[in-house]
Amino acid sequence: MFFGRNSFLSSQEEQPRTENGERIGHGPSRSSTGSRSDGSAHLDVSDPSFESFRELVSGSDLQSEVFGAPGSMQSENAPATARSRLFSVISSKGPQAHDRHPSSSSGAGGPALPAARTDARKERVVYVDNPGRTNENFEFSGNKVRTSKYTLISFLPRNLFEQFHRVAYIYFLLIVILNQIPQLAVFGRLASLFPLLFVLVVTAIKDGYEDWGRHRSDREENNRLSWVFQNGRFEPKRWKKIEAGEVVKIFQDESIPCDIVLLGTSDANGVAYVQTINLDGETNLKTRYARQESASKHPGLAPITGKVVCEPPNRNIYDFVAYLEIDDTQAPLGPNNIILRGCVLKNTAWIVGVVVYAGKETKAMLNSSGAQSKRSRLEQHMNKETLWLSFFLLIICIAGGVGMGKWVHDHDSDLNNFPYYKKRDTADKKFMYYGPFGEGVFAFLSFIIMFQIMIPISLYISMELVRLGQSYFMVRDVEMFHAPSNSRLQCRALNINEDLGQVKYIFSDKTGTLTENKMEFHSASIGGVDYSNVLAAKISGTSDSSDGMQVEGSHLKSGVRLDPNLLELLQTEVTSSEATFVHRYMLVLAACNTVVPTRHSGSLQYQAESPDEQALVFAASAYGYTLLDRTTSTIVLDVLGEQKSYKIVGIHEFDSVRKRMSIVVECPDNTYKLLVKGADTAVMDIIARPSEQVESGSGSLADGHLQAGVLFATQRHLDFYSTQGLRTLVVAFKDLGQPEFEEWHEKYKRASTALVDRVKLLREAASLIERNLALLGATAIEDRLQDGVPETISSLRNSGIKVWVLTGDKQETAISIGFSCALLTPDMEKVIVNANTKELCVEKLKSAIREHGITETKDVHVVEKNLNAVKGDSTRKKQLALIIDGNSLVHALSPDVEELLFDLAVACRIVICCRVAPLQKAGIVSLMKRRTKDMTLAIGDGANDVSMIQTADVGIGLSGQEGRQAVMASDFALGQFRFLKRLLLVHGHWNYQRLAYMVLYNFYRNAVFVMMLFWYILHTAFSAQTALFDWNLMFYSLIYTSVPTIVVGILDKDLSHKTLLGLPPLYGVGQRNESYNSVLFWATMLDTLWQSLVLFYVPFFTFQGTTIDIWGMGCLWAAAVVVLVNLHLAMDVLHWTWITHAAIWGSIVVSFACFFVLDALTDKGFIAHYRVMFHMASTAVFWLNILLVIVVALLPRFCAKVLMQKFWPSDLHIARELELKNRAAISEFVKSSAPSPRMVELDDVPYSDKESKEDE
Repeated sequence: MFFGRNSFLSSQEEQPRTENGERIGHGPSRSSTGSRSDGSAHLDVSDPSFESFRELVSGSDLQSEVFGAPGSMQSENAPATARSRLFSVISSKGPQAHDRHPSSSSGAGGPALPAARTDARKERVVYVDNPGRTNENFEFSGNKVRTSKYTLISFLPRNLFEQFHRVAYIYFLLIVILNQIPQLAVFGRLASLFPLLFVLVVTAIKDGYEDWGRHRSDREENNRLSWVFQNGRFEPKRWKKIEAGEVVKIFQDESIPCDIVLLGTSDANGVAYVQTINLDGETNLKTRYARQESASKHPGLAPITGKVVCEPPNRNIYDFVAYLEIDDTQAPLGPNNIILRGCVLKNTAWIVGVVVYAGKETKAMLNSSGAQSKRSRLEQHMNKETLWLSFFLLIICIAGGVGMGKWVHDHDSDLNNFPYYKKRDTADKKFMYYGPFGEGVFAFLSFIIMFQIMIPISLYISMELVRLGQSYFMVRDVEMFHAPSNSRLQCRALNINEDLGQVKYIFSDKTGTLTENKMEFHSASIGGVDYSNVLAAKISGTSDSSDGMQVEGSHLKSGVRLDPNLLELLQTEVTSSEATFVHRYMLVLAACNTVVPTRHSGSLQYQAESPDEQALVFAASAYGYTLLDRTTSTIVLDVLGEQKSYKIVGIHEFDSVRKRMSIVVECPDNTYKLLVKGADTAVMDIIARPSEQVESGSGSLADGHLQAGVLFATQRHLDFYSTQGLRTLVVAFKDLGQPEFEEWHEKYKRASTALVDRVKLLREAASLIERNLALLGATAIEDRLQDGVPETISSLRNSGIKVWVLTGDKQETAISIGFSCALLTPDMEKVIVNANTKELCVEKLKSAIREHGITETKDVHVVEKNLNAVKGDSTRKKQLALIIDGNSLVHALSPDVEELLFDLAVACRIVICCRVAPLQKAGIVSLMKRRTKDMTLAIGDGANDVSMIQTADVGIGLSGQEGRQAVMASDFALGQFRFLKRLLLVHGHWNYQRLAYMVLYNFYRNAVFVMMLFWYILHTAFSAQTALFDWNLMFYSLIYTSVPTIVVGILDKDLSHKTLLGLPPLYGVGQRNESYNSVLFWATMLDTLWQSLVLFYVPFFTFQGTTIDIWGMGCLWAAAVVVLVNLHLAMDVLHWTWITHAAIWGSIVVSFACFFVLDALTDKGFIAHYRVMFHMASTAVFWLNILLVIVVALLPRFCAKVLMQKFWPSDLHIARELELKNRAAISEFVKSSAPSPRMVELDDVPYSDKESKEDE
């Protein structure tokens, strides 16, 4: 990975254009899927050891899919078979996270699993510059892509099919169909269609508009131009017509039209730089190479004959298995030799490549599926109450039907005497009499139609609009804007806003989430000596540029601690063992990495895929080992002013299984050396022990006693660094003898060209030389905490949220960071579980449970109750903190042990999991989701956090230093961890309170209207004839009363943001479901019952015995119910704005305007109601009735609210009283208040006006 000397020779060439002046392949960069870049996909797989992984998935829904039937995986190829099945399962379920390592990001290393094939076809053969032969035997896909959901023909049926997945829509469709039957026509046929058509049309317009944007994007994408070699020269060709086998030429800043194998570049060494932000979200540049066998050839000079043999199309963007057959030689191809669709060429004048995958077969398109949709917890609870309303609706309809049947039966002999109800048809009119039973059935169905709004269809649209409005204000909250990165909150899932107010568990990554992920080289342990002189001067100048660190000669552009003793050793001749250690240590830091050196304006810049590697290479340069250049075959270093070239013989890249990287180089003295760095757990096991002799050119390194001392001292330094919260890596070295080198090289070459099990074969080759290494030392890198992390975690803990940290760092490092960020406190008792076997893990868990008096139970609430009892015990006052490592979790997450882990974990205030793999992170989140009913939130910044983020109820991604994979997989995205405090404690609380009230209010609003109609039928012989005009019935929930509830749902605030931030325990209102629960629902229904009785019977008794007809009574009832429900809402509004006033009072005015307009129409369907409203409104008794209804209906509710706030105040009532009466006392009270489930009593409020509570 280097920036070649000829990279810019052609960069000054004018970009090619068509005859009409259009630039080829140029234009705004967009996602290769045709959608927004934030919807781009990402994919990789984590791979623990086979047996460990078997236990991890044991008992889950993946077990049978991955391992097959019991007893079917006993062969020696079982691991490979299981991995292949696993990849297929993951491919079918969606993209997964890619693992991350301290020294490399996802793009740097190969994937953990070999690429599995998505079908049973043989390998794909692509003939270079011969698309005809390539496509004659295979049905390869064209390059035309389509990301739109609908076509002109399929839009209507498909959109309707998707909308009717909601059961409520099917219910209303049945209502419409029933109303079209003449015997059941309660409303006019057109009026009955309006509500459902309104909802369907609005949703269809929204979906159609979104898809129209996708169509435009697809059309723009498919008609872009690239240069394709045809007719002996490169000619422009539209993307949609490009085929597999064609040779394309891409120029700088152009997007790649399809997946291409690199054949040559403008750089003499065949290097190209690409940006993959549209694919995996990472902004740093990646290096891609053309094989030397093809780099010197150019199709414009001479025909290229050859073929690429590769795997069939698959979704793994981090792997590619193939070989290039050219000039009778086979050259292995890997992920560094292919450039995927959607990447953008950078810092390279041009590249030439052959198309291997096109269109829907490209890896980007195969990964274009979005994340699974989530439903909020409130909406799930709402469905239960909706079922209760449906049951109640069924009861009153049955009551009406039975009543009708009984009335007909009792008046059977008198029916023929009624003017509008006869048994027999007359000559001029058909009465269609069906007997008592038939009349009862038709009455039942008619009441289903009449009372249909008991199920609030408008609630679905209202909730979507409210969430959209809430998101609008959340995104524009300047307190959550991060200026350095120019990032603000992103709401990527609009259907779970209220879940932010009910979070009980937070699962957080550490690196890049709690810390800045801006690494600074801190200390070096070399040859058993600790070089960490904290008083050493730093080289002046700082740079936080994301473009990479810079070197100008020997002067650095950011601070590095320089130890004078280490500098002195480097200036001496390599004669002592100490100097030998130091020089080889620096050689490993400078050469064993994936850093890309580039030159701009005379200065050398380092482009790294990982902040760790960047810091290490930068430190090596500070000490005189400067990385100057890198090609596929050589590394050029400036060693203390002398330029040296090292030939690269082979590289074993980092992956999540090996957790180390090694490189074999041929030195200028023609010796072969193995350079290794990696995690201590991965490297220490392959270090030569004192009894073993290390083959080395230096006799001092081979000395067993010296190695024993270095090993002991280095381990001690590692432990010390970890306690300081530093990130550590181990550095090792080995001189390779000729026989050992030749054996490895032969196997390495065979593995590099293998199409099947290449990763496995490369690991086997690495195992030949990665043993008996000479330990050189260790590195320590400082990753500073982000601003505001300790304060944020303290507030979250005080709010009742349990914060768990899941990290891949060492246990000591995690504990140190835990204290730094206020996650751990000195008064906590640490419960540490480290076990390598299942039996030991079980024993340690049981021992901790017994020691701390925790009762084993499956009920989390019982566990927490027991925990509270333990806290109340005077003999034990300390809170518990569980620290458990990844090896223990392998066993603890198995089905037969996870209950013990769960019991212990929920009894602990804090849980820290160390050395965990991405799948283990997801497993822990899944455990708490399955075992508790509490809301879970996962937050992370890297690709290895994706599976955890997608598993949690709420997933939050941070825009960090490791790309945007976590952001793209998240529901919400933040710029810094500290913004989580405001997002949850303020916006989460507001959203939950607003939507909880909105749901209850909508249930009340519709039920009170239905019950008013029900009381009416009791006095009309159970007839389905209604006193209200059909259009008033339809407009009631869609127009008359819908706008105010939406406005209040967006703008209402029970408390100010200062109060919510100052008193974190108030957040517990959402955790305890205090604003929406079964008790509140039934209390609301009881209030609804009372108000409906008042609504009906006050006008009924007022006009009893008068000459008023049913239409006049209907006008009064319609007006009264509209005014009543809006004033009911006004009584509950806590934060008035001019928009709230306009919505509530304007809604009443608009409703009366509609009454009068409908009353003035003279159409056939309106004539019966003509001028009725005008007549009623002209009488004083009409308005007096409305006033009386309002007072009598709302009086019980008003009295109940006063009594509750006076004698049984909730936390919110107390906080609101404190806020309204004495705002100045809040800051003083916050300082002295302690967190508790109940926030505060009125006696504790420090009133500055010296008034007592009794006076209040």
